[in-house]
Amino acid sequence: MKVKEAKSPTYYPIFLNIQGKNCVVIGGGNVALRKVKGLLECGAKVTLISPKPHPEIVKLSKRRAIHLIQRDYEKEDLEDAAIVFACTDVKKVNRKVAEDAKGVRVLVNIADDPRPSDFIIPSFFRRGNLTIAISTAGVSPALARKIRTNLEKSFGKEYASLLSIVGEIRSAMKKKGIILGAEAWQKVLDLESLIQLLQAGQREKAKTYLMGKLNVHRLGK
Repeated sequence: MKVKEAKSPTYYPIFLNIQGKNCVVIGGGNVALRKVKGLLECGAKVTLISPKPHPEIVKLSKRRAIHLIQRDYEKEDLEDAAIVFACTDVKKVNRKVAEDAKGVRVLVNIADDPRPSDFIIPSFFRRGNLTIAISTAGVSPALARKIRTNLEKSFGKEYASLLSIVGEIRSAMKKKGIILGAEAWQKVLDLESLIQLLQAGQREKAKTYLMGKLNVHRLGK
């Protein structure tokens, strides 16, 4: 009798604000270190539990960048956690973390095993405040990384500048009580022309060009 494979979940894409929130990492190896660095980049308060933490993790603790607890995992470690990462090389421990997290309704991610995880981490890159993420729903992290690498070549630092310009213009317009809908922005954002100007180092010209397009649209010309 053929066993029916469980249908893989359809993940809801979301970006979490974890600034100032307690994020717990169980494990002390290279994977845990990567998680810690990513969390610190987002302003999280990180607590890591491991009896034998990576030397770089110890250094982060000594600099008081993270709170390190050098012992084996205990259920109480999940108290007040916003999210939890289980990154040990012992599957039994990772499963226990997942069970405990679900018991206290804390979102959990198990490294290299999406099945008991509440969320997975996409392959992503940043250009300033612009974040581009790619996920294969855990089917092939290698493919997600390959696609990300290819996209990185097409999205240079000029996209960070463009986002900064758009932010400045939107803020100035809001102060004047001018609100443009999403469709209006879609029509005036001439990416090809704007990116060419920014690649040539002409930021102010790009800003003036975009403002001109916005004024023409508003006046209905």
